[in-house]
Amino acid sequence: MRNVVVVGSQWGDEGKGKIVDWLSSQADVVIRFQGGHNAGHTLVIDGITYKLRLLPSGIVRKNKISIIGNGVVIDPWALLDEIKEIKSKGIEVNQKNLIISEAANLILPFHKEMDEIREDSAGKAKIGTTRRGIGPAYEDKVGRRSIRVMDLVSEKNLDHRLETALLHHNVIRKGLGKEIYKKDKLKKELLIIAPEILKYSQPVWKKIDEFKTQDKKILFEGAQGILLDVDHGTYPFVTSSNTVAASAATGSGCGPNTINYVLGITKAYTTRVGEGPFPTELINDIGEQLGTRGKEFGTVTSRKRRCGWFDGVLVRQTIKVSGIDGIALTKLDVLDELDEIKMCIAYELDGKKIDYLPAAVDDQLKVKPIYETFKGWKSSTHGIKKFENLPQNAKVYIQELEKFVQTKISSISTSPERNDAILIENPFEI
Repeated sequence: MRNVVVVGSQWGDEGKGKIVDWLSSQADVVIRFQGGHNAGHTLVIDGITYKLRLLPSGIVRKNKISIIGNGVVIDPWALLDEIKEIKSKGIEVNQKNLIISEAANLILPFHKEMDEIREDSAGKAKIGTTRRGIGPAYEDKVGRRSIRVMDLVSEKNLDHRLETALLHHNVIRKGLGKEIYKKDKLKKELLIIAPEILKYSQPVWKKIDEFKTQDKKILFEGAQGILLDVDHGTYPFVTSSNTVAASAATGSGCGPNTINYVLGITKAYTTRVGEGPFPTELINDIGEQLGTRGKEFGTVTSRKRRCGWFDGVLVRQTIKVSGIDGIALTKLDVLDELDEIKMCIAYELDGKKIDYLPAAVDDQLKVKPIYETFKGWKSSTHGIKKFENLPQNAKVYIQELEKFVQTKISSISTSPERNDAILIENPFEI
């Protein structure tokens, strides 16, 4: 039995959708373990495009079990809309192939409103959130005032939980000059959709234990990237959950010994959405070229991504923080037309050379990248499936990248198409 965790090794948007789809075709169970509908994967199967935000990637494949773990925050209306959308494309969703943790926390309308209020009032200090209520929902979870899936079972309990949550939120809203949020209307709306959510609800930790005894292959599907981790990312310009591989265990309800392999999805250059430090960002024609060729727009928000050179320092750091065993290098073909390609191998901070990204945001904003320059290959790598068929300069770049980040490359993606990849090792078969 092999159980694999997939995480993004940069700021997200590394092309996880294609890799996760390939792995989910081999897995028996696919589990989302953190985040919410602020991150998405785009899958293309048999010419049909599926844009998933909350549903695990396994949902589009027959005979797979998809699980939304306790570490995920769920907007119940967004989830039901997504289920409806995917059913309209001929995908079956039922209690046999979708399980939602009874302990998952809900995102409610007042969370979304609070997200918007804060971003609008933050000015230059804004984080660049997706305004979907993710952060405020996680705050309520940690503050022990959240409404969980299991709270939808009892009207009396739901009433009490909403009262507790709104006691907190309405004080803040009043202080900000906003209308207080009324409980009764929201309670009625939740009770209407409760049966549709609860029919998928189960104790996920128990189901995972059963799957382990049955030797089922489990794929843990991360959202976003390690540099957005609330503890290990570019704080405060981060998401509100732990995006590292260790979160797969706590966000689903299993021990760390359940995980056998951690795969880090790594783009051949670097992108970031939203505000915050980005040492290798290119605000020039090359940055525009990377964005255009790489079609760098968000799956969920359609926001334009900031683009820059590959930051080896950051990826080496996230590999160590998350225990990554191998990386899947994506979007190599986006670099095909460049005369030269640069890789960040160190930083300069206040006149000193350093080999890691410091924790303080002021220092992160000040660091200057030190680059190693490689000759471009100026020929197409699109669709190549064997390493020996790559242009020589592409081989050099890949080999030096692998050596610098100190982790083996398990695959190389050479186009958005699912089968256009150079497979070096299969995480499920090692």
